[in-house]
Amino acid sequence: MLGLSASDVDSKFKAFWEAKNTQEAAKLAPDIVNSGVTFEEAFKHLKTGRPYSANVAKGVVKASYRAHGREFFYALNIPDSYDPAHRYQVRFQLHGGVVRPSNQPRGDGTIGALAGAEQIYVIPYAWADAPWWSEAQIENLNTILDTVKRTYNVDENRVVVAGVSDGGTGAFYIAMRAATPFASFLPLNGNMMVLRSEDVASGDLFPNNLRNKPFFAVNGGRDPLYPAAYAGRYIAHLKEKGVEIDYEPQADGAHNTAWWPTVKDSFEAFVRSHPRKPLPDTLTWESSGTAIDNRAHWLIIEKLGPKGRNEPPLDDVNLLTNVGPMIFDNSHPSGRVDLVRMGNTITATTRGVAEFTLLLSPDAFDFAQPVRVLANGRVAFNGRVDLSVATLLKWAARDNDRTMLFGAELNIKL
Repeated sequence: MLGLSASDVDSKFKAFWEAKNTQEAAKLAPDIVNSGVTFEEAFKHLKTGRPYSANVAKGVVKASYRAHGREFFYALNIPDSYDPAHRYQVRFQLHGGVVRPSNQPRGDGTIGALAGAEQIYVIPYAWADAPWWSEAQIENLNTILDTVKRTYNVDENRVVVAGVSDGGTGAFYIAMRAATPFASFLPLNGNMMVLRSEDVASGDLFPNNLRNKPFFAVNGGRDPLYPAAYAGRYIAHLKEKGVEIDYEPQADGAHNTAWWPTVKDSFEAFVRSHPRKPLPDTLTWESSGTAIDNRAHWLIIEKLGPKGRNEPPLDDVNLLTNVGPMIFDNSHPSGRVDLVRMGNTITATTRGVAEFTLLLSPDAFDFAQPVRVLANGRVAFNGRVDLSVATLLKWAARDNDRTMLFGAELNIKL
């Protein structure tokens, strides 16, 4: 550590842990980088993470913050038995009825009848100007999760998104655009096909991205809005295309959750048995090239390019048959990258992508050995990659995640 004392290292990380948000953490990261701390020591600190206090608010905790000229309200349900030594499962619960004009909180802020296993419940709010199928809500969920992780000991690999009605539809939207922080998605009485409506205006969407995370879905057989006979056809299509979905239609269910006592145990068993893989060996991601949807875990699609004649064909969940029609009639160019990692070798198959970046973690790669990248059948990179404290702190500040740490960025231009 070039003469840096352990207490100096601890004090710099203490300030980093006490940052109020990702932006403040990013400003403090250079202090650690410039201190001369070794990569190994910094990695160890980040793996351990911040200390958590037992002296925190419990029960129903109501809060809000302002962003882009709007106020976003939310409520937390913290177990009365909260123990900072334990990492807690988290469920985001998205409500229905987002066409209401007000952004004010609804109800008493509790999870209510949809309570399941002991965990931290996050209850955000959406409204007509910020529905679940909007970039504002992607930022909202990310902001709330980051805030919660700064106070409460969250199990980063057991954070799920559930929703009812419009909230269930919103779960599909988030899974297609910003799935990285979440372990699974649990739409209840939702309907992915709502997102293709011109009235919804959700923008371009890529069902192929649903292949990255598992789903647990419920629809009612007597639901007048999204009956299981209708929604189930599209669920079946997703399953046929490789999306992992446990589907539990309720034959007598209406557009409510009266069936919850019947489903609760299997719902929670599904969540327990499907933790997030922070560094998955396989990834497939399609993006329109915007910063909010261009990343999946350790892959970033940097720049789109024209689709080449020699690009291999890629099976597409968006196609209802081999020749169409499509679920979503997207109007803008997109790019897709499929990755498979075996040891230090990465095989990439791309479509419509000119440049992408791979984030390499010491938990997945042996940095003492060369890294090899094959892109569309050609060697795009083959060599040693150096670990970087600056890169480590850059992504630690952004992700606030003890289980997803990156020591190097590898840029690939096709």
